[in-house]
Amino acid sequence: MGLLVILALGFIIGVVFVNTAKTGSIKPIVVTTFIGLFIGIILASVRVVPAGYVGVVDFFGHVSERHLNSGISFINPLAKVINLSVRTQEDKETMNVPSKEGMNVALDVSILYRLEPAKAVDVYKTIGPYYQDVILVPQYRAAARGVTVAHESKALYTSEREMLAQAILDSLRNLIGDRGVIIERVLLRAITLPVIVSGAIEQKLKAEQEAERMKFILQRETQEAERKRVEAAGIRDAQTIINQSLTAQYLHYLWISTLNQNPNVIYVATEANMPLVRAINPDEENLRKKPLTLREQKE
Repeated sequence: MGLLVILALGFIIGVVFVNTAKTGSIKPIVVTTFIGLFIGIILASVRVVPAGYVGVVDFFGHVSERHLNSGISFINPLAKVINLSVRTQEDKETMNVPSKEGMNVALDVSILYRLEPAKAVDVYKTIGPYYQDVILVPQYRAAARGVTVAHESKALYTSEREMLAQAILDSLRNLIGDRGVIIERVLLRAITLPVIVSGAIEQKLKAEQEAERMKFILQRETQEAERKRVEAAGIRDAQTIINQSLTAQYLHYLWISTLNQNPNVIYVATEANMPLVRAINPDEENLRKKPLTLREQKE
């Protein structure tokens, strides 16, 4: 854009000088043309780098060693500025990776990365503006396959999943950590196994959970049996203490004391001085009475 402005202004100046040479006098249009040329050069020198980007100055193949920060900068009007994002970016990939058993697993992976501003110029000169497709995507595909091939498929379904993601992250950092790309995080979003394999793994995990449940039940029953033994021992000790304190005289006393609380009890002495007790129920006595005849009622 700046080059086109300068060429257009140069063409206008050439036309003005030709006209001036013919007339032999400098007209106001010449002054205006020079002012416009100066303003055009100034505007062509102003470049704006958006927020979250750095600018790389390329002057006909010669790349400046200093990158431009976001904001307004003044550069050679004939130079070209390539804006490279330094924001955190995400790349999503679905790939088939091998497991330790030799099965192919469909893996959905997300990688979070960003460009290091201080190395933006080196990345542009050695890799280019599309560095993601050149070094990032191929490398993390290779890193993912290199990690999953050393683990069983079950690891992708268990707590080892985070360990696998961390292993992929470490491998990727070793591969491209010095190329100016900062790897922030690797996420395993989804894992798809063959139906037969996933069913077998689920059955195995279910059996393991059932075994753990049976261990819990056995432990609970063992504790319940121990509780019952302690309870039985306590009842036995209590009965032993009670039996030692009970005598015939004491039981006789308790019996009489209990009978004294009932007002319908009659004591009858016997020759052996043992009382005979008979409880009187008024309702039973009324039932046993015969009804009076008319003659008895008159008398």
